Amino acid sequence: MSEFLRHCTGGSERTIPAGSDLLQEGIGTGHLYILLEGRLEVMKAGATVAVVSEPGALFGEMSLLLDQPHTATVRTCTECRVYEVVDAGRFLAETPELALSVARMLAQRLNAANTYLADLKRQYAGHGTHLAMVGEVLQSMINLPPQQVSPGTDLESDPRL
Repeated sequence: MSEFLRHCTGGSERTIPAGSDLLQEGIGTGHLYILLEGRLEVMKAGATVAVVSEPGALFGEMSLLLDQPHTATVRTCTECRVYEVVDAGRFLAETPELALSVARMLAQRLNAANTYLADLKRQYAGHGTHLAMVGEVLQSMINLPPQQVSPGTDLESDPRL
């Protein structure tokens, strides 16, 4: 993530108080943020999915690349200093090496998710539980055209499955 720190030019540095939302799930800003200092939590549908404190961590890239509202809420746990890019689309277009770094980071995340799901599939094969459906999830991740996805519960069925 430190490679993102090299590109902190032409934007502005902001200090965000503890307990503030940097990004809100479902609201689009077109902004990109690079963490300089502090600790933030990433929440999806109200559940904390990650706590991030590594300088150079990037936020807002999924919304930007998917051209949709933010897919998670990012809230400061401590006072944070961030580098803010207001016109993130133009910033990525003008900085191809940064865009490639973002693509690599996203590919690493996808690889980790696929590896985890494949392990679940192996562990729960033949158990008849909802975890046995992991194979269908993996298949759908490969074959689905781009679309907006929202979190749900196992009480809500996915019409694609």
